[in-house]
Amino acid sequence: MDPDSLVTLARGWIGTPYRHQASLKGVGCDCLGLLRGVWREALGPEPEAAPPYAASWAESAAPGTDPFAEAARRHLVPVPDARAAYVPGPGDVLLFRFRAHLPARHCAIATGAGTMIHAHDGARVTEVALTGWWRRHLAHGFRFPRPA
Repeated sequence: MDPDSLVTLARGWIGTPYRHQASLKGVGCDCLGLLRGVWREALGPEPEAAPPYAASWAESAAPGTDPFAEAARRHLVPVPDARAAYVPGPGDVLLFRFRAHLPARHCAIATGAGTMIHAHDGARVTEVALTGWWRRHLAHGFRFPRPA
């Protein structure tokens, strides 16, 4: 699916209330649920079930592991180093970590070089600016795979 179509699908989720571990457009989702829902709309069934996960952004994983990024690597296509001069393109999946020593715990879908769509705790799915704060916490960038 082309990047602009992915952005259109993601924008269809705007206004969906935040619900931890949910993934139903218009009913509720969290950041991963948004990504899962766009995957289903773009590519069909999810490639694996999401395991239970804590609502806390500061949730820690086993030292040296990054389960969210590891799952993304299994199913998405990595882009060049997201921490350097990477400029997100429409439809790119962005993973964020909130402390250098913690694994990634938040995701969004880029709508262009300076904006993204995400589900934020206590809010609704929204399109926001990819500000300096978000850029400083960007850990990984991926693209959806091309359908076979």
